[in-house]
Amino acid sequence: MLCIGMPALAAEGEGAPADEPAQAAQDNSIGSKAIAAAIAVGLAAAGGAVGMGIATAKSAEGISRQPEAEGKIRTAFMLGLVFIETAIIYALLVVILIIFVL
Repeated sequence: MLCIGMPALAAEGEGAPADEPAQAAQDNSIGSKAIAAAIAVGLAAAGGAVGMGIATAKSAEGISRQPEAEGKIRTAFMLGLVFIETAIIYALLVVILIIFVL
């Protein structure tokens, strides 16, 4: 955060003309949206990847313990992956709304 904030403080002391504060506020708003979007998509993707990895490991473990229940385990596994991926896609849609609507 310090690396992001220091250039903003340094640019503030340069003495911008009086008619440009609205433009500076809009530029800061766009930068804030970009940072928020990157964090949101990054967290959603990271959380989804961890969840998918755990689900894959547990389903493989369950299939190795009970090979006769492979069909049921695989069905539940695929359904879980679909729900995880849906949550990631919803995060992407929210980010698109943040960038283009707000």
